[in-house]
Amino acid sequence: MSVLEFADTNIVVYAVGHHSAQRTRAMAILAESVTVSSQVINETVNVLARKQNVDLGIAHEVAENLLEICQVVAVDSQTIRKAISLVRRYQLSHWDSLIVAAALLSGCGTLYSQDMQHGQVFERQLKVVNPFI
Repeated sequence: MSVLEFADTNIVVYAVGHHSAQRTRAMAILAESVTVSSQVINETVNVLARKQNVDLGIAHEVAENLLEICQVVAVDSQTIRKAISLVRRYQLSHWDSLIVAAALLSGCGTLYSQDMQHGQVFERQLKVVNPFI
């Protein structure tokens, strides 16, 4: 059985960015049919349009592509409740806890993220991997 993988927003942003080494690795991760949450897609649009001055139409095209190539899970009431328990247990930010909760509830074993502690394991199931180390 293969381990399901989840990608954080920063992986997607690097995949469409200009840093060639990071872009290549991020694109390879997305090519593996990873899981993302609706939060990741929405954050990607926001980061591209507001922080990187990418045309909103292009940011929306990126979102459409993610909807096609990734398994997308919704952030719902179960995800929010799980996130709240993760904040209490692991002292995560609310936004990071939503990412971790979505990955855990999706049955993922790997969370690709540059923003969280490389090697950290959540609930003996989900390991954070910084693919740029």
